[in-house]
Order: sequence, then C-alpha cells, then structure tokens
Amino acid sequence: MGITSALNNAMSGLSATSRTAEVISTNLANAMTEGYAARETVVSSRNKTGGVSVQGVQRHVDQVLSADLMLSGGERSGAETRVAFLETVERAIGVPGEAQSLSGRLAEFEASLVSAAAKPEDDNRLNTVLKRAEEVAGALDDSTTAIQTARGRADAEIGQVVKQVNTVLDQLAGINRTIVMAETSGQSTAGLLDQRGQLLAQLSEAVPVRSVPRDNGAIAVFTPGGAILLDGTVAELEFTASNVVEPHMTGDNGLLSGLTINGVNIPSRGDGSPIAGGRLAALFEVRDGLAVEAQQDLDAVARDLVERFEATGLDPTLAPGDAGLFTDAGAAFTPADEVGLAGRLSINTSADPDQGGTLWRLRDGLGAGAPGPGGDSRLLQAMGEALSTPQSMASGAVGGSERGLSGHIAALTSRIGQERLTQDQSLSFANTRHAELSDMQARNAVDSDDQMQRLLQVEQAYAANARLIETINTMMDQLLRI
Repeated sequence: MGITSALNNAMSGLSATSRTAEVISTNLANAMTEGYAARETVVSSRNKTGGVSVQGVQRHVDQVLSADLMLSGGERSGAETRVAFLETVERAIGVPGEAQSLSGRLAEFEASLVSAAAKPEDDNRLNTVLKRAEEVAGALDDSTTAIQTARGRADAEIGQVVKQVNTVLDQLAGINRTIVMAETSGQSTAGLLDQRGQLLAQLSEAVPVRSVPRDNGAIAVFTPGGAILLDGTVAELEFTASNVVEPHMTGDNGLLSGLTINGVNIPSRGDGSPIAGGRLAALFEVRDGLAVEAQQDLDAVARDLVERFEATGLDPTLAPGDAGLFTDAGAAFTPADEVGLAGRLSINTSADPDQGGTLWRLRDGLGAGAPGPGGDSRLLQAMGEALSTPQSMASGAVGGSERGLSGHIAALTSRIGQERLTQDQSLSFANTRHAELSDMQARNAVDSDDQMQRLLQVEQAYAANARLIETINTMMDQLLRI
C-alpha cells in the first residue's frame, strides 16, 4: 500500500466516522421525540480505490409493528367516541335512585297520585299531581334533547373529520412526491419518512389504514376494508353536515348526508364499511345507530306512558280516540307518529289551569263538564294502577316482558348501562393494546445506551484514523528532509 492510498483510506475513515457521529448525536437528541425512528449510517468498502464510503443513512422501523399500532389507534379512537355518547345518554336518563332521573320522576308522580287519592278534594295535592306529571314529560323531553344534541354534534364532527382526512391525504401525496425526488437524486429521506409516519398515525385515528410500498420510496394508502385513499392520485371524501338533526332524520332514509369517496356512496358504518374501525365510522354509528336505537327505546317508553292513560275505561268521561292525561303535543297519540314522541309529550290542557283547564278534572275526568263529589278518588286510584299494571310495550327493544312502567324504564336504564359497560371494556382493551404497542415501538426507536456504546466505538475509530494521518504526515516530513 502506497502512502497516497493509506492517506485516502484514513481520510475516508475520518469522513465516515464523522458522519456516523453526526447520526448518533441526532438519534440521542431525538430519543424522546414521538414518531422518530433511529438512524444508522450505511458504510461500504471501496473495492478499487480502497477506504470506505457512506452509502446513506438507514432508518430502522418495524413495519409490522407500525401497521399494528396505526390500526390500534383507530380502534381506540372509535371506542372513545362510542363510550362518550353512551355516557351522555346514561347521564340524561339517569340511574335509579337519583331524584332527577326518569325513574325518579316517575316514582314521584306515582307517589303524588297515592297522596291525592287519600284526599282528592285537596287542590294542593291535585296540583302536585299535575306538576309531577309535567316533570315526567319534561324528563323524557330532556333525554330526547340530549340524544338529538349528541347526534347533531356527531354530524358536525363527521364534517370536521372528513376535512381533516382530505387535508392529511393531500399532505401525504406531497411528501410522497418529495421523497421520490429525494430518492432519485440520492438525498436522505429519513426526516421525510418520519413526517410521513406521523401523518399516517394521524390519519389512522380517523380511518384505519395500511400502507403499501411503491417505486422510489412512495407509498399507497388503503383502508383494511378496501378503500383506496392514496395511490398516485388522492381520493376525495365528501360529506355535507346538516344544520338541524331531528329524531326522524337519518342517513338511512336520506335526510342526513352519507359519505362518498370519489363520488361513490359507501356504507359508513357496520363491519362491511370500508372505513370501519376508526373515529369516522364510530361517529356515523353514533348518529345513525346507537342514538337512533336509544331514541326508539325512549319513544317506546313515552308511548307506553301515553297509552296507559288513553286506555279504554280508565277515564269514563273520555270518548275512544280522545287524548288522555299525557298527549302528543296536545293531540291523541297516533302509532304512525311514534318517532320523536318522547320529545313532544305535554299534559292535557283540560287539567292545566295555566292553559284554561281546571285541577278538579284530574279527579273527576278530563272530559267532565262540572265538578263531581270532592271525595271521589276512583280516577286517581285508577291512574296509579295504570302505571303499575304489568304489560308489554308495543315497540322498542326492552319491552318484550310484561312490566309496570317503572319496570320498563329500569330495563331501559339497565340496557344503556350494560351497553356502556361493554364499550368501556372495548375501550380498556384498545387502550391497553395501543399503550403496549407504543411501548414496543418506543423501545425499538432509540436505545440511548446502545447509541453511547456506538459513539465510543466511533471515537476509537476516529482516533485511529487521525493517528494514521498523523503518522503519514510525519513520514512525509522525514522523506522531504532527505
């Protein structure tokens, strides 16, 4: 080996160790940076000229782990969305034992009927019956408002998420192009790959995705359900938010917007949906699934309440088809108009002094033309018995068994609570899985101890190359003095 060759080898060694030290220092500086992948210089020997050359910087990523982590992020986000909605419904309906709950309001109404029946001539007790009846109707209305408000919020959030997804897809397409240009010109793409990984993780929260390699470092992005979001061209998601969301409005009947990808309508919820598993699908499930089912059960309870007081023979002063104590916005109930009934309940104006009625009709009959005997408690007792008489509900998912109205409300409360517990368990599992995968990825990211050991090796290699250059310099000085 000539002196010139030895000097070239040493200089290339210094250059390689300097670049390696730079990469290691970058790794250590980003040890706590989320989404950062550890780098390593790729060095190869020069066959003809001798020495070493830096071929580039390799980014170490467990692709399988990263893909699982992205999917788990979507699963967790979807579970959080469903749990938040069910907690809203549970709070709105209340739990047994709470005075402000639906079951608590009904219990107070039943107690007021018993109290009034014991002294039917007392207008104060009759007024208490009226107020307690209004509170029952108000509790059903408040629960309806909470459910429809949650549906409206979900509809608005769908619009926001769709915009975010479109924005992230555009950014991914831009980074794809930049990476391709960097690859073809031989520049490092490690930082761009980190940024792309962060965008994929952000996207997967809304729509679970998988990436597939394409030429020159580019990727295509698909959902596990088969929707193509990015493959050279960017897919466009479209959704139109509604200013108003009412109980009768759903995506299924076309009164609320569905989701399209490149102009094609797709199933927005359910296992067959191409976007299933993330927050976007969960929001559709809340708007058109969970909330609709909760409203149907609430309307079934309201219908049962109305029909108990419209039953033939309960109030002899009413003709068949007349409205009872509880009305559908002042009119008799029609089964075809059940949707949203819980939000339209009102008390018959015949018994409400504020609306031109009289309290004594609670005792003597809503259709009575004149007051009857003050001590007649038969109607008040019959109304109390109507509430407790076991019967099945005509609609809803919880009314198959024969129960009193309080039993049906308890069944509804139990059903909501059980569904919330089920979703809580799903969320707990998703959180645990996501946390474990995140820890595994963090352990694979930057190992500070390993990087410090590598830095010591680099220091030794640098010192050896520097010593060789110093020796060559000494030899050259001696040769020149000869």
